[in-house]
Amino acid sequence: MRKSDNPSLLFDLDGTLLDTVYAHVQAWSAALKTFDIPVPQWKIHRRIGMSGKSLIRQILREHPNDSRPDVDLDELEKKHDTEFKKIGRDAAPLPGAHELLEFLTRHEIRWAIATTGSQEQTKQLLQKLHLPSNAPVVTGDDVAKAKPSPDIFVLAAKRLKVNVSDCIVTGDSVWDVLAAGRKRALAVGLLTGGYSQDELERAGAFRVYTDPADMLLHIEDLGIFEK
Repeated sequence: MRKSDNPSLLFDLDGTLLDTVYAHVQAWSAALKTFDIPVPQWKIHRRIGMSGKSLIRQILREHPNDSRPDVDLDELEKKHDTEFKKIGRDAAPLPGAHELLEFLTRHEIRWAIATTGSQEQTKQLLQKLHLPSNAPVVTGDDVAKAKPSPDIFVLAAKRLKVNVSDCIVTGDSVWDVLAAGRKRALAVGLLTGGYSQDELERAGAFRVYTDPADMLLHIEDLGIFEK
């Protein structure tokens, strides 16, 4: 089978390849508290996967406080990054993440990572995956609008020299799935971010798997075949 016969895959990072979703929840919770914005962690969790500024804006609209001065979004994001650097240092790859990427590489199936995280944060996390040096990686610093905008996936597909509509986007949140749908890319959902199968399917996922290991077990479902 020729390399071009298989679709290309675009992967989210946090919660899709690495078990970091709940570390992000804790980091955002700690950051928000320093700005006198106490928010139940479940409300933060529901927004993990979208850009930091979008997350903050939604939370501020839900928790208005007239006595609180204007919040500096950049400073709040920096505080999150500082907290996450401490909390997330022990984050591990999700089951099957290594094996899935190795399978795709071995069979010359193009793939890239597209994450809303910053370049610095992503560089730290990628060390846990031991990726090939030439693996295309797009971060939130590379685009003007992060998820649920599709820009990050469009740029990742461009770096693979394919059309994003010919790719399969794999993510753990409804924000990944919605971003894929806006550019007519197929979306695969993973349960590793805490969203249910029903939520991911209602957002547009055409397949939902437990984790990367489960996805690899059913790789033919995606029209991907071994050489």
